[in-house]
Amino acid sequence: MADQLQYGSAEAHTPRVVAYIRDDDSAGVVRQALSDLGAADTVIKTGGVATALTDATEHTSGRLLIVDVSGEDDPGARIRELANMIEPSMAILAVGETNDIRLYRNIREAGAVEYFFKPLVTALVARTCQAVLSGEAEAPQSRTGRTVFVVGVRGGVGATTVAVRTALRLSENPPRPVLAVDLDLQSGDAALQLDATPNHALTEALSQADRVDDLFLERGLIHATKRLDLMAALEPLDAQTGYDESALIALLDKVSRRYRYVVVDVPAAQAASLSRTLHMPSTLLLVSDARLVSAREVARWREWLGGNTAERTILHVLNMNGAPGSLPLAEFTRAADQAPDVVIPWAKDVASGALLGVKAKPEIPTLDRGLEPVLAMLSGDVGNHKKSLFERVLG
Repeated sequence: MADQLQYGSAEAHTPRVVAYIRDDDSAGVVRQALSDLGAADTVIKTGGVATALTDATEHTSGRLLIVDVSGEDDPGARIRELANMIEPSMAILAVGETNDIRLYRNIREAGAVEYFFKPLVTALVARTCQAVLSGEAEAPQSRTGRTVFVVGVRGGVGATTVAVRTALRLSENPPRPVLAVDLDLQSGDAALQLDATPNHALTEALSQADRVDDLFLERGLIHATKRLDLMAALEPLDAQTGYDESALIALLDKVSRRYRYVVVDVPAAQAASLSRTLHMPSTLLLVSDARLVSAREVARWREWLGGNTAERTILHVLNMNGAPGSLPLAEFTRAADQAPDVVIPWAKDVASGALLGVKAKPEIPTLDRGLEPVLAMLSGDVGNHKKSLFERVLG
């Protein structure tokens, strides 16, 4: 297995604890508490939550983030913003100047494991740090990433392009750790669109799920951008690439603890054999074009997938609407038995963007505008978008 892990060098050593403290006295207490625990892999920086947010744009990771919220007008909002930018498995310990029960509850509800007011007490800080580093303490709210499945009703409808652009946009504004997974192990285009080199890590993860650990992921992940990682393969055409669905579920469980969003491009040919996976808590983007055959397939897929539940939302994305061979929208809706949730018009920039990739064509305005309602729903920002979509999807 050691030989199989050599896809690329692991990233530079990541400290388990990163602290941003404004004053020297509090920094000294934190340093002493961590020293008492033997936590040598620690970085302590001068600054507060604003500095932490700035650094988080460069992909902050580790096990514990200690952040000073002194002087913030709304510490809870800043903690919530920070929690949305770091890996879900990274716990936040907040410190500040105010001793107030409402502030304490607000910070805890925002996602911090604990809040201490100054002057800090070494023993209390050490106790909480020990609980986090040992795995005993969990955040008051479950912080695992959100899974997004992208399924094309048939080949050629642009599902991979939708998946890649969705993952890319989710990683950019605000910057958040996102993973894209291309399950087409022999002919997938996600790596091509991201100008990345596929490797064997995904194939091995799906064939040896019990061997997937943090070291495997660090070496097997493809870093497409600062905040977007990729798992993609390009196995020989005669290779046996079948895998057990349980292995995929185990992999998704593992990576959802590291990423705010996991976007999975599921080939139509595989999707029907992944019933348990596609019924997991998730958002499922069912992508079609506007041809008659796609309208028929949308109806069939909706029947097979079933309706929305409290934990799983299905959105039908009508892609390339108006392309040659498309039905008028009203006729397509009648043929599919239901109106699409999102409509992306056909335009030359979409086609050229899919062909040239992200680096050659970083902006695809038509597609990006079309995906705005999807991105807003995934991010929880529904204020500036058509109410009808969110009433239908979110009830």
